Amino acid sequence: MATKSAEGNTIAAADDMRQDGAPAAQSSSTSEAVSTRVSGQDSGTSTPGKVKTEKELERERKKAEKLAKLEKKNAARAEAAATSANKTKAEKKVKEKKAEAEVLPPFVEETPPGEKKRIKPFDDPHYSSYHPVAVESAWYAWWEKEGFFQPQFTPEGQVKPEGKFVIVLPPPNVTGVLHMGHALGNSLQDMMIRYNRQKGKTTLWLPGCDHAGIATQNVVEKMLWKKKQQTRYDVGRTKFVELAQDWKEEYHKKITNAFRKMGSSLDWTREAFTMDENFSAAVTDVFVRFHEEGIIYRANRLVNWDSTLMTALSNVEVDNKELPGRTLLDVPGYERKVEFGIIVHFKYPIENSDETIEVATTRPETMLGDTGIAVHPEDPRYAHLVGKFAVHPFIKGRRLPIVADTYVDREFGTGAVKLTPAHDPNDFNLGTTHKLEFINILTDDGRINENGGPYQGQKRFDVRYSIQEDLKKLGLYVDKKDNPMSVPLSERTRDVVEPIMRPQWWVKMSALAGDAIKAVETGEIKIRPESAEKTYLHWMSNINDWCISRQLWWGHQCPVYRVRLEGEVDVHDSEDRWFAGRTEEEALAKAKKAWPDKKFELVRDEDVLDTWFSSGLWPFATLGWPNETPDLARLFPTSVLETGWDIIPFWVARMIFLSIKLTGKVPFSEVFCHSLIRDSDGRKMSKSLGNVVDPLDVISGIELQTLHDKLLTGNLAASEVKKATAYQKTAFPQGIPECGADALRFALIAYTTGGGDINFDVKVIHLYRRFCNKIWNACKYVLGKLETVDDFVPAERRALTGHESLSELWILHKMNYAVKAVTEAIEQRDFMRSANLIYAYWYFQLCDVFIENSKALIQQGSKDQINSALQTLYSALEGALVLSHPFLPFITEELWQRLPRRPGDKTKSIMLAKYPEWDQQFENPAAEAAYDIVLGCSKGVRSLMAEYAPKEKAKIFIHAHNATSHKTVSEEKSSIESLSGKFAAEIEILSPDHARPAGCVAFPVSSAVSVLIHVADRVNFDEEIAKATKKLEKARVAVQKQDKLIHDPTYLKKANVVTQDADRAKLADLESEAKGLEATIEQFKQLKLE
Repeated sequence: MATKSAEGNTIAAADDMRQDGAPAAQSSSTSEAVSTRVSGQDSGTSTPGKVKTEKELERERKKAEKLAKLEKKNAARAEAAATSANKTKAEKKVKEKKAEAEVLPPFVEETPPGEKKRIKPFDDPHYSSYHPVAVESAWYAWWEKEGFFQPQFTPEGQVKPEGKFVIVLPPPNVTGVLHMGHALGNSLQDMMIRYNRQKGKTTLWLPGCDHAGIATQNVVEKMLWKKKQQTRYDVGRTKFVELAQDWKEEYHKKITNAFRKMGSSLDWTREAFTMDENFSAAVTDVFVRFHEEGIIYRANRLVNWDSTLMTALSNVEVDNKELPGRTLLDVPGYERKVEFGIIVHFKYPIENSDETIEVATTRPETMLGDTGIAVHPEDPRYAHLVGKFAVHPFIKGRRLPIVADTYVDREFGTGAVKLTPAHDPNDFNLGTTHKLEFINILTDDGRINENGGPYQGQKRFDVRYSIQEDLKKLGLYVDKKDNPMSVPLSERTRDVVEPIMRPQWWVKMSALAGDAIKAVETGEIKIRPESAEKTYLHWMSNINDWCISRQLWWGHQCPVYRVRLEGEVDVHDSEDRWFAGRTEEEALAKAKKAWPDKKFELVRDEDVLDTWFSSGLWPFATLGWPNETPDLARLFPTSVLETGWDIIPFWVARMIFLSIKLTGKVPFSEVFCHSLIRDSDGRKMSKSLGNVVDPLDVISGIELQTLHDKLLTGNLAASEVKKATAYQKTAFPQGIPECGADALRFALIAYTTGGGDINFDVKVIHLYRRFCNKIWNACKYVLGKLETVDDFVPAERRALTGHESLSELWILHKMNYAVKAVTEAIEQRDFMRSANLIYAYWYFQLCDVFIENSKALIQQGSKDQINSALQTLYSALEGALVLSHPFLPFITEELWQRLPRRPGDKTKSIMLAKYPEWDQQFENPAAEAAYDIVLGCSKGVRSLMAEYAPKEKAKIFIHAHNATSHKTVSEEKSSIESLSGKFAAEIEILSPDHARPAGCVAFPVSSAVSVLIHVADRVNFDEEIAKATKKLEKARVAVQKQDKLIHDPTYLKKANVVTQDADRAKLADLESEAKGLEATIEQFKQLKLE
């Protein structure tokens, strides 16, 4: 049973959100229906526990109506009455929010750090409505102090019978603060960890940071130059490493603080760092093992060289910039921009001849390193020149042999190719084949060395121009043309990367790749999504040997020593002069054994190891490897690696092959690759663009000027600061509003499709703060109801009593479905669906329907009905909180702690509460079908009222077309009234035998039921037909436009999955609106005939 008591429910307001969690546009009729419903609600700030009487509510309504009239009177006279009223209400809400923000004092947490939070009542200013800063305070320190984040074992010290679930956190670089990509991965990992912890498993989420050799060295060098105009060489290696360590300490604190603010349930007692003592010992051990086995070897080969940092780079640290043709680029160290995207043609003289041979190059300066020319063996133009020599015009005495090789494409260019084996990967192979000289022409800092003849000491790109002028003087210059090309740029310094010959340490991949490929092909490791698995297999199947040397000072210094024999020239490249050792003493012993009769000294290699070499050990070295620790025995292999798809080849692959080689086990059984986060315009986030968003700014909010000020604290150039400031003004004109950690986490999880990249928009995050507010008001309302009942005690367990109403059976069925569906979605890594299911249960089932309907049961039911309704309210709310905890840890803990406990329940924290499980007793499809009719009827009433009788009393009929539906609507009439709004004054139930009442417009709920509103005495049929026809024309145009959009080939190629789904849903809504208008026109035509 129920009454028309919809007024006063603070949580039943229909916000502008879809049931799938995505924002949605409203049709005009929907907007009016929502407006009608919201107008009957109070502010919801009454003291919990006090039930207002009808007279009190009536007085408040009259007072509000009086105030609304006054506001309306002061509005602009020229506007229409409805528009004026809506505008006034909107302005009033803005003013109220501003006033609240001004009046509310700064929040101060009174709970001592580490103690359980001292919960304040709802009438406290910071808790009367949802305020993230208050709700998210104090809980984390208590969780951490209580040891809730640490893995729990059986009394015997073994993994619990439910199993284990272990994740190692992908270690963030200590180069700076966390960004939204970290926040995305963090949200997904913590959700999985909390879920499995609640499932009763032994769980561990192991934190740590990466020293990030090249990235950290780059920012520290920039800082050193910016503050003191010094280079690393000015301060020396020891002092520089100290500065890098200080930087690491500073940013480590910022990183861990951000993780804590986000609610990350990381076990800080096991925190690791890639350069701590234990980890460094593991890195050294691997190098020594591999060197002894011949897997690590030394070779003089081409590497990617950064002339600014003066180090080799891995492929992942190189960005390839595509140029359409001639382009001027900024290059560090040059005052003017440098020309790229061109190809220069010039001629080499043939020795002892007047002949020349024409070649072409995109890098004219590299001709100083040319040592040969290649032609196709079947090219008749050059057959007579094969075996002869060309003469270098600038390097005295250098002769360039002309060789024949089928590699040359005789149709491309002139068919003759200049060869620079020491500075080009393709030329390197040809140089090796034809035994050409390998002449390096560049110094470490990008100048021409002694091999460059008259150009020695000049900058490489200055020579690019001067050498062309000199060729012209000699009559050897031909021309210059536009040439689309790719230019390799250092990810860190933006310098142009040069291929350079350097003796380096390499890892022989043929010994490691096979087993790593097999582990994925056989399913021992599952990589999601499928595209990421294909990337992995392609990379591993075509992998080259891995250069692990870096010419840096910050990192793991190579544990290998060179023998310098007394009285001999120092040899760097000879393999027999190098000895690896865990200690210098171990290396010395090996050297003495190899050189027993020689006097020598040991010189340690100054290079450090590639960061990926150490981070490749992360899943097992963090658990104690190479030592046989209890953690390694119990918790390895780990369960899931959650990371970005972009580092599959460079990190994920290396963890897999290193783990299999060193431990005999795969490091994890599953890899889930999340999408990359881009800005709202779809651009890659970059500090220089100003579109990198700090998660803490989203959590706490930040003013626009403060955002601008933060740009000045980094290493951005003045031009980049200007560009970034402009973007911030456009993207965040009002700054970033306070959203809270829960809203941020939930939004990022709801963004995750496992497909395309994510276009991040802070407005979406703020919408999920409204969702948190919805949850807050729901719990506040329910707790208020529970407190009005003397001695209310929740049942010992969730179970049916036999006294449940239809609405109770419906919500328990819906909760049961949500539990099953959310569990399945998490297990299948369908994170977007899991979040949307949580959202839909809270918003559209618990808040908008059941709590609304329960008020009548509580106010007018029998004692058994009231108790049943309260128990169901408690169960539905408790279940929702526990179900939602992995997604929304702070608000769920705060509200769960306010709930009365079930008898015998001693659970200390919601994070330890058992995750809900599907229960057969709550499965009730019949109740769902019956109550769906109730909901359909109430929706029909609201829609018709909004269209034809806004804010007026109206006569409503519910016409049942069969006996079953007639029984349902008759028994649930009061529920329909409760859900239909206060203006549905008269609702009459009609049996199947009744004729359709005259003068009515119908809303077809289903084939079993229709809702009708009497309009004959309130509307002009011709006017309504004309109005509906005009709307129909617009709707059809909108349908055509939307249909054209979603079938556009360019759109299908570029739009992400989320956008396409939303646009398809929008088309369905528009088509439905058009069909509804067509039906309305027909109804009015029929009414004219009555």
